[in-house]
Amino acid sequence: MSRDASLPISIRQVAKSYGPVTALDHVDLDIRSGEFLTLLGPSGSGKTTLLMVLAGFTRPDQGSLRFGDHEVIRLAPHKRDVGMVFQSYALFPHMDVAANIGFPLRLRRVGKAEAAARVERALEMVRLAGYGRRRIDELSGGQRQRVALARAIVFEPRILLMDEPLSALDKQLREHMQIELRRLHEALGMTTVYVTHDQREALTLSDRVAVINHGRIMQLDAPRRLYERPATRFVAEFIGESNFLPVEASGGGYCLAGQRLKLPADFVPGGPRLLMLRPERLRILDGAAPDQLNVLHGTVQDVVYQGDTVLVQVLLAAGAAVAVRAASTSGAMAAIPQRGAPVRLGLAPDDTALLADDGFAP
Repeated sequence: MSRDASLPISIRQVAKSYGPVTALDHVDLDIRSGEFLTLLGPSGSGKTTLLMVLAGFTRPDQGSLRFGDHEVIRLAPHKRDVGMVFQSYALFPHMDVAANIGFPLRLRRVGKAEAAARVERALEMVRLAGYGRRRIDELSGGQRQRVALARAIVFEPRILLMDEPLSALDKQLREHMQIELRRLHEALGMTTVYVTHDQREALTLSDRVAVINHGRIMQLDAPRRLYERPATRFVAEFIGESNFLPVEASGGGYCLAGQRLKLPADFVPGGPRLLMLRPERLRILDGAAPDQLNVLHGTVQDVVYQGDTVLVQVLLAAGAAVAVRAASTSGAMAAIPQRGAPVRLGLAPDDTALLADDGFAP
């Protein structure tokens, strides 16, 4: 399938409430043809409700939903022609692998010979060639996930929806399957909407990520920009480790504890701000500090070895506690002061992110 065969999705003012609880708060979202878009958010944020609206299993209270040029908000699920991978996989235990994968083709009255050929192609796509006669209970968790994926793509839908399909897998297999899903999406080119609460998974898989909280989209952006330039404190806290320090506006710029901050060239001032400090973006300085860096002074409170990295807890002179994450190589560890020793931290202007405090907690 080429990207030309995929469909864009247009969501306008979609709202859904369950009694006093607002699940979706007038959501507007455009998903590009052939894009891999992830809906990311905490439990109860509305991400799964939005996916179920796309699939047709949940009828919104109001709004418009278009697949390409067609309004589908009132269309039954089986008429939307979308592939769906459920969190539980929803495989039929009494059928073998080939019968499970071929089930959507049987519903569409595809001829036996063509159906068998499509099932074989789908098995090859998910790297399960030769598994057609296996029973479902003979498969590992990762293999069952692949069967569920093959069943969702066998009839060549133009839109694929996935509801946390990797959540039941262990960490190593989950990370492997993330790469496999990305490879498969690049090969098929179908518009894909993926739901997860796993931040790293969202950043790994997606062309863009929509961060959702309280039924609203807090930020829609490419993974790198979402991580490096979060729009609000909620987004920053939900994606990655962060410390936040209040800063003061001064002469068109901002100051931290009386020290004027060097900011990114594209920074636009406005309103109260917080300084976001990512632990891996702070450098422990040894010797003279380069002029272009922002320098923070503090005292080492603790040093915690965590395998590939070392977490250094620092109490700043201004009174706030921050974390620094450094590589655990012998050279890097030799530069870390002992507990109780003074330390200087360097922060590059491009890593000096000021963002709004939106009042939301993850």
